[in-house]
Amino acid sequence: MTDDAVTYASAGVDVEAGDRAVELMKESVRRAQRPEVLGGLGGFAGMFDASALRGMRRPVLATSTDGVGTKVAIAQAMDVHDTIGFDLVGMVVDDIVVCGAEPLFMTDYIACGKVDPERIAAIVSGIAAACAQAGVALVGGETAEHPGLLGETEYDCAGAATGVVEYDEVLSPDRVQAGDVVVALASSGLHSNGYSLVRAVFTRAGWGYERHVEEFGRTLGEELLTPTRVYAKDLLALVRTEGIDVHALSHVTGGGLAANLARVLPAGVRAEVDRGTWARPAVFDVVQQVGNVPTADLERTLNLGVGFVAIVPESDAAAVLARCDQLDLPAWVAGRVVDAESPARADAEIVQGAKGVQGGAVQVVGRHRS
Repeated sequence: MTDDAVTYASAGVDVEAGDRAVELMKESVRRAQRPEVLGGLGGFAGMFDASALRGMRRPVLATSTDGVGTKVAIAQAMDVHDTIGFDLVGMVVDDIVVCGAEPLFMTDYIACGKVDPERIAAIVSGIAAACAQAGVALVGGETAEHPGLLGETEYDCAGAATGVVEYDEVLSPDRVQAGDVVVALASSGLHSNGYSLVRAVFTRAGWGYERHVEEFGRTLGEELLTPTRVYAKDLLALVRTEGIDVHALSHVTGGGLAANLARVLPAGVRAEVDRGTWARPAVFDVVQQVGNVPTADLERTLNLGVGFVAIVPESDAAAVLARCDQLDLPAWVAGRVVDAESPARADAEIVQGAKGVQGGAVQVVGRHRS
């Protein structure tokens, strides 16, 4: 071979580094399994024994795919990579739970400028740990090296998952009715949405990620990397609790509380949510103050402390809160569902038709507790 020969390695792709990354991640992946998984890491496809579905009356498969978004830029800047997997898994499997389905298995995809085996293994360790927490099997994935497209320390990740639910147990807007109550479930922080806004706020203010922030009791970077709460296992436990009838669930992600809640309401009703039922966590106040972000923009972008919503009959509300307490999941009644013709507050926006869904409406009123 001549000195001027172009090889895969000289083009920037290190196959041996990729193999080393797979070896480093094997133990993490082993911990994110279920009995139905067939084969091991390294096959062309992940396999899952679906014979158990034969015992279901009418199994419906549910699937979801998502990424982490620009939160990965903070992980890269801080050189902390073992938490971002919780953000990825949470964004994917918790969307599946919204329809009442149990997530079964997941695959991931990591694109990077240069394979650093330890970095890739750290990312996958977080994905595997989150999968194990959610009861989901990590059955496969792909790591792709894209020299010239991404910088050597840059990467992005995405994932997809599949779940199953009985047809007559699917949660849908059809179950929701006037008189139901809205139960809010606390977020762990920013989760994984709105980071383009958040990063712009602190970049323009000249705040480095190493800056200690008194309101957080830690550095800015540590606060911004707080992992997304993964709700899947706890929400399935709630839905399956005898004596509790969950009518609908909503995952509060991009678009904020009102837009995502509106997606699971039927036409003819309106959910009234009272901000006064909870205090916004400090991170949201700091983002708004430092960036002088308008409240309307903040609410359309971030979760403001509510990561999930359950809509239940008023008669079940106390039991739901008690069950959430058992699951160590902070929850509170944040509002109620009323007939759409009921008088609405004149001083608050009504959100309807969010994300292409022409269903019910949501009005968020009042002021957050201080």
